[in-house]
Amino acid sequence: MFRSGFFCIALLSGLLAFTSTVQAKDLTSRLGVGFRNSYAFDLPSLAAHYYPTSDLGFVGALGIDTEDQNSKFALSGGVRKIVFTEDALNFFMGGVLSMVSKETAGSTDSGFELAALVGAEFFFQGLENLGFNFETGMAVTNVKKVRFRTMGDSFLRAGMIFYF
Repeated sequence: MFRSGFFCIALLSGLLAFTSTVQAKDLTSRLGVGFRNSYAFDLPSLAAHYYPTSDLGFVGALGIDTEDQNSKFALSGGVRKIVFTEDALNFFMGGVLSMVSKETAGSTDSGFELAALVGAEFFFQGLENLGFNFETGMAVTNVKKVRFRTMGDSFLRAGMIFYF
């Protein structure tokens, strides 16, 4: 089971490296700020996206909840490659690596989460600076024990980003 997860991640990484793009919603040199909530546990996070080129983007997020006996923390970073575009929609592939920590009843468990994703970011006419994301893919989480999971996040969890 563990080998098949790494095979899928390696396959998605290979596809990410050898894809080309078509012109559409240009996010070159744009910084976006918003939220995402795509971890194995519920933790809304402040997110940032930056696209140094028209088809390559970097994503990051930070989530903190200091609730007594139930605190949570997540710090993530990742990369996106736009593989297909339309007038108001960018399809992407990418990966995210997160450091996560969760306290339950006074016991804290920490680890990592690695996700391989495909998804899209869409923009409404008249709201060209506001991107709505949805994602799907596979993730492996190592907090206390190894957990493999499939993901499917709507824009309510995958995030909304405002681009400057």
